[in-house]
Amino acid sequence: MIDIERIKEILPHRYPFLFVDKVLNYEKFKFIEAIKNVTYNEAYFQGHFPKKHIMPGVVIIEAMAQAGGILAFLSLEEEDNANRVVYFMSIENARFRKAVVPGDTLLMRVEIIKHKMKVWKMSGKCFVSDTLVAEATMSAKLD
Repeated sequence: MIDIERIKEILPHRYPFLFVDKVLNYEKFKFIEAIKNVTYNEAYFQGHFPKKHIMPGVVIIEAMAQAGGILAFLSLEEEDNANRVVYFMSIENARFRKAVVPGDTLLMRVEIIKHKMKVWKMSGKCFVSDTLVAEATMSAKLD
């Protein structure tokens, strides 16, 4: 398990744009399981939507991407990771199946499909309880 303090050492993101609260499990170059506790106090709920709060799909995708970035950094374990950033390159086949709302715990499972040099391709799925709520294939560059 990796807590939020270690996550902040790995990722450059900070509030209100840090969307991984804890890493539950991972295996280098294979997969990561992480969670985001969705609370009423999330900044994006001020406008999405004021009377019916729903976590934006783009934020769900970003949360998966951040989990994937953590996996890439943990897989490489290079000493100069502090100066590196993961950049989104593409999102494919994004599907949103059910709304994510305050009180939900979003479980993200991201698997590495392949990586070559600085480019990583990953497949991500998000669950609330045992229900699939979103999925996508993402590519990113570790620079």
